[in-house]
Amino acid sequence: MRSMIKRISYILLLCVAFAACKEKNNFVIEGQFKNAAAGSKVYLFGIQKDNALPLDSTVFSEKGDFKFTHSAPAVDFFRISSGNNEYMIIAKNGDQIKITADMADKTLAYNISGAMEADKLEELNKVKNQYMVKISEIQKQFDEAVTAQPDQRDAIMEQMRPAYTQEIAGLNKAVLKFAQDNTTSLAGFYAVNLLNPAEFEKELVDYSDKIKSNFNENKAVTEFLVKMAKLKSVQIGQPAPEFTINSVDGKPIKLSDFKGKYVMLDFWASWCMPCRQENPNVVKAYNTYKDKNFTLLGISLDKDATAWKSAIAADKLTWAHASDLKDFDSPTAMLYAIEAIPSSFIVDPAGKIVAKNLRGEELEAFLSKTLR
Repeated sequence: MRSMIKRISYILLLCVAFAACKEKNNFVIEGQFKNAAAGSKVYLFGIQKDNALPLDSTVFSEKGDFKFTHSAPAVDFFRISSGNNEYMIIAKNGDQIKITADMADKTLAYNISGAMEADKLEELNKVKNQYMVKISEIQKQFDEAVTAQPDQRDAIMEQMRPAYTQEIAGLNKAVLKFAQDNTTSLAGFYAVNLLNPAEFEKELVDYSDKIKSNFNENKAVTEFLVKMAKLKSVQIGQPAPEFTINSVDGKPIKLSDFKGKYVMLDFWASWCMPCRQENPNVVKAYNTYKDKNFTLLGISLDKDATAWKSAIAADKLTWAHASDLKDFDSPTAMLYAIEAIPSSFIVDPAGKIVAKNLRGEELEAFLSKTLR
């Protein structure tokens, strides 16, 4: 009898050991979503270079339940998707994550628990949701007002813009603070990537310096750090990187050709409507200050040389122009970390970057103050 008890105990210990081993080799996500249609699909995606990679799928139960079991070699990002609803997950092997949400909630709020990163995501979601609820309400009021008075759409938008802008600013500030307070958590990294890079460029670069050695095994973080290192080299105060690029007539132009002058490097393209809309402001600035040690170099991201040259003529852009004719694959554009256009840099006579992305009144104000 005693030997039988010992044998049963040994088998139980083996089962426990096997279960523990199994938990360490995968993670489990258990979900319950309100207002989910029974039998409809729910998907698990991995994130790879900003693209969603399908990993698994299942269907909702009658109660809106679902379950995924998957493996991750290191802590990483995953996404739960159903219909138009998407929910971010951070998981690693050994995690037992629970997620609840309401499919009818337009703010896409969700609750998550079961792991350290899950708890941090839950904290971030609470921060975000207090603003998203207000933003959603403003959007609802806007839609109702426009439905009632469709001919007053622009006036209604201007009336509601301050409140909307205030909530967006509050959201951005709160998300940035969360990221800065959580530099050892992937939830902080996820938060900082919610910010507009064009608006928070310096903050993103500063954040990258703080997380350099924190997530060595995460590809998304590694790619972010490489990107920020390039961006850091073209911050205000840095020497403008030298380049050689072919002019509109096929002759090489170097940045150093402009040394001794203020030169604005204007990255644009004929197909870029915001660029074309900004061109009158650039023309005005050039004509006003071209005799005050200021000039421009237009760097086009066009591929079609004919379209590029036609746009130069149509918009009366009378300064120097150059292009690699390779779109965003242009070596010059990549050297200056260009991911959106219009983008611009003002380089001083010594070759240092002194301003970035100034448009309209901001450009005029800078030039009038600088070029006296």
